[in-house]
Amino acid sequence: MPNIKTVLGFDFGSKHIGVAIGYTEPLIAQPLTSLSSSTGEPPWGDIAALLKTWSPDALVVGIPLNMDGTAQAITHAARYFLEALKQRFHLPVFAVDERLTTVEARARLFSLGGYKALQKKAIDSISAQLIVDTWLESHYE
Repeated sequence: MPNIKTVLGFDFGSKHIGVAIGYTEPLIAQPLTSLSSSTGEPPWGDIAALLKTWSPDALVVGIPLNMDGTAQAITHAARYFLEALKQRFHLPVFAVDERLTTVEARARLFSLGGYKALQKKAIDSISAQLIVDTWLESHYE
């Protein structure tokens, strides 16, 4: 494992991409934002700006799978996104199984503020935080 101190995590979706930041010292992750795309293509300029701002050592992408571990339509798009990140930004990019992160994100937000807290951008960025948390726990605990 290369010397990784900061990771940027993505919860990929065809219209929205949740983003979170994570650190290995101390071991912590926090939601950042949700990026939108009306064209179906990831907002590469926005992603480049986030990378410039946060200077991550690695990237983490959640790969959505069915509960039985099989791929779904969005799985292939998320893998394409992961490969495109590698090619565009020349950073290590890691895949994380993201099953149930959206369910967990919704539960966390609901417990904090009820139905009013269940906003799409918040759900996406909390899901990205959970993806980063999962990666950090599997590599640094």
